[in-house]
Amino acid sequence: MYKRLRYALWGIVVLGILIAVLSNVACAPQAGKGPIVVASKVDTEGELLGKMIVYALENDGFEVEDRTQFGTTDVIRNAIANNEIDIYPEYTGNGAFFYQGAAPDSVWKNSEQAYETIKQLDKENNNIVWLTRASANNTWAIAVRSELAQSEGLVTLSDMGLYISGGGVFKLAASEEFITRDDVLPAFEAAYGFKLRDDQLLSFSGGNTALTEQAAANQTEGVNAAMAYGTDGQLAAFNLVVLTDDKGVQPIYEPAPIVRQEIYDQYPEIESLLAPIFLSLSLETLQSLNSSIAVEGRDSGEVAKEYLVNQGFITAN
Repeated sequence: MYKRLRYALWGIVVLGILIAVLSNVACAPQAGKGPIVVASKVDTEGELLGKMIVYALENDGFEVEDRTQFGTTDVIRNAIANNEIDIYPEYTGNGAFFYQGAAPDSVWKNSEQAYETIKQLDKENNNIVWLTRASANNTWAIAVRSELAQSEGLVTLSDMGLYISGGGVFKLAASEEFITRDDVLPAFEAAYGFKLRDDQLLSFSGGNTALTEQAAANQTEGVNAAMAYGTDGQLAAFNLVVLTDDKGVQPIYEPAPIVRQEIYDQYPEIESLLAPIFLSLSLETLQSLNSSIAVEGRDSGEVAKEYLVNQGFITAN
């Protein structure tokens, strides 16, 4: 009898311990998500989009390491391939640069084909997942001072090519990447029949078009033209005019977050978090947001957070 009583008491003690343990487990805080390393390129829009990714993930409870303004295209591309970063905003048209010869040039000048092609190639070759893209085409462009465009009748890049090859005074401010990449300035030169000398170039290490366009606006070192992007919002404020790429040299550059497959498999909800944000980014929207940064001098992170809060994508804090 006493043995049975002792067993019963032990049973009650063990049951109590189990209940306490299970209760503590249930009440313990759950492990956080992440950390995830978010990066961006070194330009106005790159940082803007990178900050949007940072805030959207943080709002959903992710621990985020903010490495926006990480580097140029080749630097950031190597970083994600080597698992140094996890996610950053990239552009569909860069597929022509990453996978030269993998698809006809016409593919990269078609919005849907460019996206589906780079999405497939990156998944197969680099275990990189392309998420939902924005509809804004942030293509490479060349802008000139408005008085130059008016006095010389420059409307298209064909007009500019004739002006330069005819001995017209011309000096371009651009990033080193724009100047040296085969698919940018060299492609423009080949298509439009001109060749810029070293003394006709003012080179910047980063791709911030606010700097190249300011150089043209201020005629720094004789500059009267600048590398530009299709979504730049500061062009009118700088009194610059974008010349039409009438021969369709440049691919379509639509931005999308790209993420390492390993991270995507672990946190597939990242797609549903970021998709509505990027779908909301029209050409006009990005021009306006970029203008707030480049013209009004506002902080990229501040502009990104304000937009996300106003659109209801994140909560204010």
